[in-house]
Amino acid sequence: MSMIDITQKKEIYREAIASGIIHLKESTIDLIQQDKIKKGCPLHTAEATALLAVKQTPLLLPHCHPIPIQNIIFEELVGKDSIKIKLTVAAIAKTGVEMEALVGVSIALNTIWDMVKYLEKDEGGQYPGTRITDIQVEKKIKEG
Repeated sequence: MSMIDITQKKEIYREAIASGIIHLKESTIDLIQQDKIKKGCPLHTAEATALLAVKQTPLLLPHCHPIPIQNIIFEELVGKDSIKIKLTVAAIAKTGVEMEALVGVSIALNTIWDMVKYLEKDEGGQYPGTRITDIQVEKKIKEG
């Protein structure tokens, strides 16, 4: 097991945009929008955890190189029964930032689930309609 050798590569501008969706009950979305979630605002907390996750990606994925992250843009699109998280990660580096963007989106979505799970459970303690879907890299940019 070894990392990919990037010593001979040049540092260039790299950007990745990743996104994913969490599907929730309409009533849960309403409470999020009314700022009535017991643990606080899931969207603000998701943004903070996404930023931390992006920066910690090399500690979680052993083949990822530590790279200097220059910018992270967090966006949320709230629908009637879902929230889409979109994350743009940029760096001047020898390797791309796709994994950082994917990890950030994944952690943001899991943060939302954690903060609203008490509202999503059915009588048996299950989550019949709650799901995370469509985690993907929407775009990758390499310039230079």
